[in-house]
Amino acid sequence: MNTLALADPRAELEIVGGKGESLARLARARLPVPAGFHVTTGAYLDFVARHGLREAILSGDAGEIQALFAGCEIPPEIAEDILASYAALGENAAVAVRSSATAEDLPGMSFAGQQDSYLNIRGAEQLLDAVKRCWASLWTDRAIAYRDRHDIPRDQVAIAVVVQELVPADAAGVLFTEDRVSPHDRLTINAAWGLGEAVVGGLVTPDTITIDRAGLTVVEERIASKAVMTVRTPDGTREEPVPPARRDEPVLTSAQATRLAELGLAIEELYGRAMDIEWALHDGRPHILQARPITGQREVWNDSLKGDYLWTNGNLGEAIPSVMTPCTWSLVQAFISEIMIVGDLGGHPICGNIGGRVYMNMSLTASLGRALGMTKKIKDAQEPVYGRLPEGVQTPLLPMSRWQTLRAARPMLGGRREIQKLVERIPEYIAQAPGRTEELRAMIAESDDLVALWQSEIEPRFDECNRMLAAAARQDAGSLVYLGARLTKLVGEADATVLMSGIQARDGRLESLGPLLGLSRLKRGEISREEYVRRYGHRCPDEFEVSAARPVEDPAWIDEQLAGLTVDPTELLERQEAASAAAWRRFRERHPKQAEKFRRQIDRWEAIVRSREETRSEMMRGFWMVRDFVLRAGEVTGQGDDLFFLTVEEILGVLRGWNRPLSYVARRRATYELYKALPPYPGVIRGRFDPERWAADPHRRGDVFDAEATAAPPSQTISGFPGAAGVVEGTARVLASVAEGDRLGEGEILVTTVTNVGWTLLFPRAAAVVTDVGAPLSHAAIVARELGIPAVVGTRNATMLVRDGDRIRVDGSKGSVEVIGESAREREEALVLS
Repeated sequence: MNTLALADPRAELEIVGGKGESLARLARARLPVPAGFHVTTGAYLDFVARHGLREAILSGDAGEIQALFAGCEIPPEIAEDILASYAALGENAAVAVRSSATAEDLPGMSFAGQQDSYLNIRGAEQLLDAVKRCWASLWTDRAIAYRDRHDIPRDQVAIAVVVQELVPADAAGVLFTEDRVSPHDRLTINAAWGLGEAVVGGLVTPDTITIDRAGLTVVEERIASKAVMTVRTPDGTREEPVPPARRDEPVLTSAQATRLAELGLAIEELYGRAMDIEWALHDGRPHILQARPITGQREVWNDSLKGDYLWTNGNLGEAIPSVMTPCTWSLVQAFISEIMIVGDLGGHPICGNIGGRVYMNMSLTASLGRALGMTKKIKDAQEPVYGRLPEGVQTPLLPMSRWQTLRAARPMLGGRREIQKLVERIPEYIAQAPGRTEELRAMIAESDDLVALWQSEIEPRFDECNRMLAAAARQDAGSLVYLGARLTKLVGEADATVLMSGIQARDGRLESLGPLLGLSRLKRGEISREEYVRRYGHRCPDEFEVSAARPVEDPAWIDEQLAGLTVDPTELLERQEAASAAAWRRFRERHPKQAEKFRRQIDRWEAIVRSREETRSEMMRGFWMVRDFVLRAGEVTGQGDDLFFLTVEEILGVLRGWNRPLSYVARRRATYELYKALPPYPGVIRGRFDPERWAADPHRRGDVFDAEATAAPPSQTISGFPGAAGVVEGTARVLASVAEGDRLGEGEILVTTVTNVGWTLLFPRAAAVVTDVGAPLSHAAIVARELGIPAVVGTRNATMLVRDGDRIRVDGSKGSVEVIGESAREREEALVLS
């Protein structure tokens, strides 16, 4: 049974995959689904068996498996069945060929974009090639990694293919049978001109129609100005400008919107649950292209929907690299209110939660800069912290006049005297903080009245930790960038880098290196295991996420750390300290007066960096303390880790006996798991962004999302900030997370999205470091400078363009990365599979 008719009753999950099963159900219900057929999982398994691919699939990597599939022909009897079913659709019909894996739509998981689809396929040769490429897409790097994260064994997955007639759509979009913001009584329709790829891929802002479910009446209609639409040509699909007369014209009439709503409710009744439906219109008639359940009655965590803003996860994305639970987000909001100079401005947020990840609103700071007449100064100050904007991306300003902006900002500005008082307290605070946190953790463990303890002790202490970090961070840390530029003019890039390193080598107080150097001392027997745990047991990659266990909670943690320490970092520090001393000698010989002046400025900068690092470490003890509080609350209430899916205020409500917040847990857990399953979002986001739609787009960009489509095409060169000087050539090891750290071999080049203190152990092994996210003040840049490792940070696209195992050249002085060892064949395969 190589093929089945689209509506065949035998079209079940194990035979036609998740997408195929859904389309078969719609077709059997006589809903307007394009005609087509299934290529069954049996055909795929027969192909694998005939060519003896099973062992390679179970043990090989993605590249090996892809090459095997490409070199094998579809057996004649399978090809004959496929082409016979294709002939029934009409001579040389244009079809869509879509992957449909048996692992799709499992509870708590989203396989959006994991396997490939191909549009506008015509003729026998193209069809058979597309089917084989769909089969091979079951074994791409991203699909394998995703299933591995969810413990789905390789021998328990198979893939089918759905082949359907293409709809020559005049308009298309997405329908949700529950409005994802007000879910109980409304449904929403997103609509755009053309084929709908512009809606799904995020190229345009669609019309949004909100419909009352009971009366099927339009209650709200937002008509967007649509500059781009997707059209189909004999050679494929492309984006074209919308004619000016139609840009502001509604895509749907009220009657068409109502008809789509009727179909949506019929599909919801068929499935018995809320649905996410892709649709298209041709000659005014609707066609259903796909329907999937909206699982878990999920919430929407998406502040990009609040307005046309420019968001960046630079700096904040380094500190908080993962999807946050609601408890963590409530704590992060409290942290942000202290750490940022300004808060929400006229109702516009300074920071936002987009798909569970934290972003900063650059539109707000740009508008404030304009109002104060300091546009360039604020831009120059932010770039070293948040990175540069991609070419072509514009920063939309808030819809506020200068006078409105200044009036809204007045209460937020100032306070320098209070900051200075806190700065003076930092040494005393650092000396006492560890002991005080331990006292409070002990009180949490013994408390019978957690609400009273929170109000009297825990919350005040947490707020103090935030305020002390805010004070340290608001010192003139930007002087690093200006100092570096001036030093480079005097002594050159290489000497400037080493002159500004050596903080750790002199007094051992740079906290980012503390876990690494402490481990080295432990290995040499200079400190005890107990001392190491006391100093560093609270630091980890996800240290802001209170649901994440601290390293000290794992009995095997220290031994695993020791096993991973294959290079002694003290040798690197001694080498860098010697280089620094030699650079100072040269500087004093050539510019004696300037040398002493810069020595004082660098000393001040080093003191600022140390205070930032130390106060941050103690703030992370504060987050650890709150984790203990939530765990204890879970014990007392019997709710366990469900409480991580409530805000702190809701947890306090549950402790007081108010159980209503517990009804939110299931949908929030489902929301968290879905967002966590998606790839990391772009570092820069302009406008309304849908994480799920972006993840499903096979052509998505990982560096930028621009709803206004003003961003320049993706760059094929890799450049960023010079993080640490030096030139290195070597093998790239592209790591998705620090959990993959054992894959980094000594002398290889670490390429990843972002690093923080939890990655520090890997640095001595690396010949160089390259990150997508970062700036001169980021973790990767500071630690690399201290260890004398070349680094390029804030590239935004390194993980897009560098493949694991490529040979690359990293120039930390120029901030450039070049792929020098990839074959043309590898590049062609990457383009075919993308």
